[in-house]
Amino acid sequence: MRIAVGISYEGSPFEGWQSQPSGNTVQDCVERALQAVAGVPVRIAGAGRTDTGVHAVGQVAHFDCDVERPDSAWVRGGNSHLPPEIAIQWATPVDQQFHARFSALARSYRYVLYNHAVRPALASRHAGWFHLPLDLDAMRSGLAHLTGRHDFTSFRSSQCQAASPIRTIEQATISSMGPYVFFDMTADAFLHHMVRNIVGTLIYVGKGRFPADWVGELVETRDRSKAAPTISPAGLYLRAVRYAPEWNLPEFARMIDPSMGMRA
Repeated sequence: MRIAVGISYEGSPFEGWQSQPSGNTVQDCVERALQAVAGVPVRIAGAGRTDTGVHAVGQVAHFDCDVERPDSAWVRGGNSHLPPEIAIQWATPVDQQFHARFSALARSYRYVLYNHAVRPALASRHAGWFHLPLDLDAMRSGLAHLTGRHDFTSFRSSQCQAASPIRTIEQATISSMGPYVFFDMTADAFLHHMVRNIVGTLIYVGKGRFPADWVGELVETRDRSKAAPTISPAGLYLRAVRYAPEWNLPEFARMIDPSMGMRA
């Protein structure tokens, strides 16, 4: 039997999503929790491999298990064995053809930036920070160069293992609330560090170091060294993973998380 689960987590204490020898990843924690419920080893596959310090509101994973348990047991039983920063939101049986990663049609990320002269305290693990005033309109003009299908080599990590740098950004917006700036992006998939590299580049535009058209030039150059540095992982959230309606996955509960103003 194949089970899909929805997971939320505050990523600060963990070494990212993907299992590591240390055992201190979100995947490791969830697998141990589900194993405690099942009584047999459990291996899960996630929709996205978030990095160290990155958070998730709507991560989706699946696992195969011959042991039958009520859906509520996977949720409540699993959560009883998880640290407070991780919570299974729902669990449901799915067709054997479903795959959390390969069945996904799109992923949505949000980056939360605290734009203020003084660094944040309570939001230090939940938002990036930049101290100079930013021109949001110029940043929006820069971001417009990235929507559509492009080669995002200039925005991928040197450690990225993706076979192709070609990705399609369906939607990208910048909004604000007080000192917080929200970068929302939805794409078919993202490269390693892609969102954080885009945000870092847009900050260079927003502070006036480069014009908005520079972002388009970076797409054409296909050279990571020409773009801005990677911004902190603290402000990055995997908001949602979109699947075809035929899989009939449950919806995540609406919530406001510690990033202030972020609604899933």
